[in-house]
Amino acid sequence: MTALLSLLPLGTSGLPVDVPVTSDSVRVVVETDLGIFELEVDVDRAPVTAANFLRYVDGGHYDGGSFYRTVHADNQPNDSIRIAVIQAGRNRDAAAPPFPPIELERTSETGIAHGDGTISMARAGPNTATHSFFICIGDQPSLDHGGMRNADGQGFAAFGSVVAGMEVVRAIHEAPHEGQRLAPQVGIVKVYRK
Repeated sequence: MTALLSLLPLGTSGLPVDVPVTSDSVRVVVETDLGIFELEVDVDRAPVTAANFLRYVDGGHYDGGSFYRTVHADNQPNDSIRIAVIQAGRNRDAAAPPFPPIELERTSETGIAHGDGTISMARAGPNTATHSFFICIGDQPSLDHGGMRNADGQGFAAFGSVVAGMEVVRAIHEAPHEGQRLAPQVGIVKVYRK
């Protein structure tokens, strides 16, 4: 456990005590301005990342948030390794601050690769992810551990996948944009456990 994670109140499982942990995957519904899709969050293989995402879900932090970024082959001219994703974050006007950053769960540890529809946490350096997440459009192996989309080669923390409504995810990806910024942003109405 890193010092950052140990700042949270922990239960016997080592996860924050306010996040129920089960041995089954958790279904989460995401309602957006362009439609609804459903996620399966893998609490078994990515327990730290899943618990982090679910505490934002359970606290209503994503309600009123948005999908604000869409990445296509033609809007990343400064990147030699191209990806296709959409990225979202919590409601920035929420009164509560984001939770502390979490430890990076590498794909080499979890076995969850960045395939089509995979949900993963955005980050800068290792152990910096908080609330921002992205969804892969098509397979994105350069985002896995050892992939070089991020220069440190550590990859990103995948923790589940879209299991229904991938057409909505693709519609967000194709929505009007200026560079990588969705214009306008696609609002998140509500995110909740099914």
